Amino acid sequence: MAAQFGRRLRKGAATTAVAAVAVAALSASQAPGVNDHGRQTAADATPSPDASASDGSATGNSPYYTDLPPLKSPNPSPSTGTGTAAPGTTEAGIPATVLDAYKKAEAALNEAKPGCNLPWQLLAAIGRVESGQARGGRVDADGTTISPILGPQLDGNGFALIRDTDDGAHDGNSSYDQAVGPMQFIPSTWKWAGRDGNADGKKDPNNIYDAALAAGHYLCRFDWDLSDQKDLDRAILSYNNSREYLNLVMRWVEYYRKGTHEIPDGTGTLPDNRSDDGAGASPSPSTPNTPNTPTTPAPGGSKPRPSPKPEKPGGGTTTPKPPTDPGSTPTTPPSTPPTNTDTVDHLEDAGTAKLTAMAGDAFTKRISTRAETKAGKAVGKVRVRFTIIGDTDTTFTGGENVATVATNSSGVAVAPALQAGEKTGGVTVRATVVGRTVAGLDYTATVTERAADALARTGDAALTCTPGGEFANQVEVKATYGGAVADGVAATATLIKSADDPAVADKGPYFKDADGKAVRTLKALKTDAKGLLKLPKLYADDTTGTFLLRIDTAGGATLTVELTVAAAETSSPSPSTSPSASPGA
Repeated sequence: MAAQFGRRLRKGAATTAVAAVAVAALSASQAPGVNDHGRQTAADATPSPDASASDGSATGNSPYYTDLPPLKSPNPSPSTGTGTAAPGTTEAGIPATVLDAYKKAEAALNEAKPGCNLPWQLLAAIGRVESGQARGGRVDADGTTISPILGPQLDGNGFALIRDTDDGAHDGNSSYDQAVGPMQFIPSTWKWAGRDGNADGKKDPNNIYDAALAAGHYLCRFDWDLSDQKDLDRAILSYNNSREYLNLVMRWVEYYRKGTHEIPDGTGTLPDNRSDDGAGASPSPSTPNTPNTPTTPAPGGSKPRPSPKPEKPGGGTTTPKPPTDPGSTPTTPPSTPPTNTDTVDHLEDAGTAKLTAMAGDAFTKRISTRAETKAGKAVGKVRVRFTIIGDTDTTFTGGENVATVATNSSGVAVAPALQAGEKTGGVTVRATVVGRTVAGLDYTATVTERAADALARTGDAALTCTPGGEFANQVEVKATYGGAVADGVAATATLIKSADDPAVADKGPYFKDADGKAVRTLKALKTDAKGLLKLPKLYADDTTGTFLLRIDTAGGATLTVELTVAAAETSSPSPSTSPSASPGA
């Protein structure tokens, strides 16, 4: 069986007491409002009221490591971590390959989504909390974990209930999903969030480069600005919807912001404590069973099961269940009540309006879907996945083609706004229920070509030329749509015979093609980012008169410009002065 989260052996009572004192001291040193600059830390800032409103998460709200950062601030190492790590540095340091993956992901996001302002320290904090930096950097040269890192199966028994979504492809479990890899993505999230961070042609949640890049895109998917604390809170809570998780991640962010150092792969320290106290997780193969915890044989010769755990550090015990009498009649276990997801029979449209947008624009209407029982009753708190399918560059706002939204108390899930790409035509968005096999519901959105409804010249200089010459001024127009700049709009310029005859003229002004030949129609023109279109120079043949240039754009905007070809005016010679007659002639 694939290895799951490793746990260190429990220490003796004396060690536990020392640890408790240390944790208390650490907590006190990191009390709200206290740090080395005398300002309130981001971890203790009050999140916005809706910061915890997310019902989904990257990890399925799986357990995580709860160890706090060390008391002593990290000091960046002068070396690059090529030698042996000094004693006491491994807990504060980050394994070389893991750190490289975080920094490469930050660089990629700064280019792809610069407005997100993703810091690599956030990825490091999440990686620390989720997997102890890939179990202390136990990765191969390509960044893939030496053995799989799996969270407990999400079977609803102390955890969320998420039935299998990948047929066990990533987690080896065909019944329930499990969080996978160093960043602990559940398979249903990895399906759309996965990225190829090391350019090997694969999207592997067990590879730190792939997982770190995927985490970066996940945290930046809603156009959040992570330099703003409210957006940062929202992003972290969307990864694991827990206030304690948010506070813990922020403590590690602040810790890594003060500096860190690189340590060799495989030398990192594994965390001690998990939010579930280890429930549902097995030790990794490299971790021996804890001494003095013999196993108790199960009735009927089945595999032994672990005996009850000893007292946990900090107090509290796990109450052992009495063994089953093999001779007694087995009782039927109580049936598990159906979850909200189990009761969903179908999806219905919830009043979605016509979905139409011009290429490059955001759709003003959004898709609304309602989850219902067989009797037509609304079902709340059900995750609905919206997927854009087919050959299109239209995405949801944030650049993703998949979004998961929980239904509200009315059973309605509203998808994020769609952002039209440049490909025109129909776009299909399919709504499905996560964890439930029911027919999907398809919506069609339409992307139309960029258009203009008005054209105007940017100048009013007369457009005149002498026969056989060239026009001194070029024609420039500005396109608008609804009063706003119309950029990227296709246009055609044609020299026509007359206002009543739009046929292409066979004489008069003309443009030149690449070979210098006369042409009187220009196609495939486009307005620039400011809605401007500047035509090439115009020339005149020997024909004089008034001529018309018509410019047409997608959307129906038309402008006719008048051109004049006339001979240059000649100056009349001044009358000559006759010599005066000589007197007496």
